[in-house]
Amino acid sequence: MKLRNKVLACLAAAQLAVSAMPAPVQAATEWVRVGWRGDLNGDDTITVADAVILQKHIAMLESISPDVAALADMNENAMLNAVDLTLLKRCVMQQMEWIGIYEEVTIPDVESKFITPPIAQVNSSLPSDVTGNLVIFYIDFPDCQFGNKLSAEQVDQIAFGPADPNSANYPFESMSAFYERSSKGSFRLTGKTFAYTAQNSISVYNDDKVRIVEECYEAFKDSEDFTKYDADNDGRIDATLICVPESASNDYWWPCSGAFGDAAYRVDGVAVGNIITGYAVPSNPVDFNSTYLHEMGHCMGLPDYYLYYSNDAEGMHGSAGTELMDTDAQSDFSAFSKLMLGWFREDQIQVYDPAKGTQSFTLHNAQTDDGNCLIIPYGTLNENYCSEYFILEYGTDQGNNAMIKNSWWQTIDSGICAFHIHAEMFSDYWGSYLKYQNGSYYTDYNDEGIRLIRLVNDGGGVFKTGSVINNSVSGFGWYDGSGNEAIDPGVTITIGEVTGDSYTVTVSPK
Repeated sequence: MKLRNKVLACLAAAQLAVSAMPAPVQAATEWVRVGWRGDLNGDDTITVADAVILQKHIAMLESISPDVAALADMNENAMLNAVDLTLLKRCVMQQMEWIGIYEEVTIPDVESKFITPPIAQVNSSLPSDVTGNLVIFYIDFPDCQFGNKLSAEQVDQIAFGPADPNSANYPFESMSAFYERSSKGSFRLTGKTFAYTAQNSISVYNDDKVRIVEECYEAFKDSEDFTKYDADNDGRIDATLICVPESASNDYWWPCSGAFGDAAYRVDGVAVGNIITGYAVPSNPVDFNSTYLHEMGHCMGLPDYYLYYSNDAEGMHGSAGTELMDTDAQSDFSAFSKLMLGWFREDQIQVYDPAKGTQSFTLHNAQTDDGNCLIIPYGTLNENYCSEYFILEYGTDQGNNAMIKNSWWQTIDSGICAFHIHAEMFSDYWGSYLKYQNGSYYTDYNDEGIRLIRLVNDGGGVFKTGSVINNSVSGFGWYDGSGNEAIDPGVTITIGEVTGDSYTVTVSPK
């Protein structure tokens, strides 16, 4: 029988990227082998069965589809004939190298992972990554009642409800929503409220918080499994809030937090972790949520940033100094707090390298999921960020800072904020803690000298386009041996243009 040549016009419509070695492609794509030339039955190999299919097609006994015809064109000349059959048979007998067929595919964007929280070294009971739990005991007393008592379900909604940017209480519509935004979705706060009337008058518990905590847990242990409130399985309930009426004494029930005072106590086999007590009540949702968000910051390991011994307690002043762990309890966390809590992805932490000379960086809106930071280290940066450095962010009046615009006692502006950090971690008999946090043995009782966090240009506002930061700017200096910010960092920071929701920042050596 005379063999016919068949012109395969269909090959133009069924083009395949064919090559023994695929060409390089851009980072967002890669070449993937999707088959072999000569594999006509799609079993990812070349056998006699494939040769039979082509032979029948050439003999006009059985037709094949355009896609299969493209695979059968062994010499890629847009025709099928005896030459293709001969080449295919050589592949079957392993007498020639198989030709792979490749397609260029897009690699899905994969976000880098969040860093391990450096603050975890403090070993506080409330984890700051993934999930944390809060047990709320909403307590009144025979002689001390709530002015507007809510149900446990209503308190749950206020504390753990979903995000609602249209809420009159935004961004404090709930503690869970606030944390979700601040952490870029890396931390989820859950919990439950238990309404309870104490057995005794409130004065019995004024100096004995252990008593009221254990009384509450004993009251509900038969109806609730408290092991489920230990998110990180460290044997401790993550955090417990004792919420008392607003009429409770300021001397005894000012909102505060700390370690639980009975290490031997267990409920359902787990210990009680950090506790919070206070008279901020859920009938005032903004005060309730903002107050206990600050206190839970302590349960995660963050200290106060405000000053303990000065007449002016505010640690960082002006429109650049807003920070939830300072006296500004109606603001977002700063870049430093988010760094300590592990709320940055690896690729959101930019570090200036003096060996590379002048470098430019982009800082995105800190109140969005794209919010990032820039670190300028003093010498070698500690791998856990527990050393001395400057950290910069682009703070705004949006997101978790939105309420400050309506506050008479706080100010906010959008621009670059720079903080001087000395985050050395220290361990002794009492455990691990940030060496220069307020109230430690190593801090000055006049609130002078080395401090964990200071604001560069304190009280002077944010830095904007055209601003220059060098050692002539207050607070822009490394600590010397006397605790003064007197050592020239040897760099100049120039604030560039705002483009969309981002600032350009250039760091140059002197």
